Amino acid sequence: MENAYFYALTVLAAAIGVGIATIGTGIGQGIATGKAVEGIARQPEAAGKIMVPFILGLAIMETLVLYALAVSLILLFANPFASMFTAVAH
Repeated sequence: MENAYFYALTVLAAAIGVGIATIGTGIGQGIATGKAVEGIARQPEAAGKIMVPFILGLAIMETLVLYALAVSLILLFANPFASMFTAVAH
């Protein structure tokens, strides 16, 4: 029965981790997109110079979600702490 609590908390931690990463990334990308559109509206001739760093920045921001997803999948399917917890619980 102790293992059920451990795995339930693992699922909860994975969900919260991905949720927070997604919310943070969404807010950051929204702010960056707003500033890029604002810059292009002010200087349309500089659209090419604005878009390249903007898209690169969006790609770097998106890696946060991918890393959080990878950690969550590791916790869910190949949990390195499961053997330690079961050894301590018994």
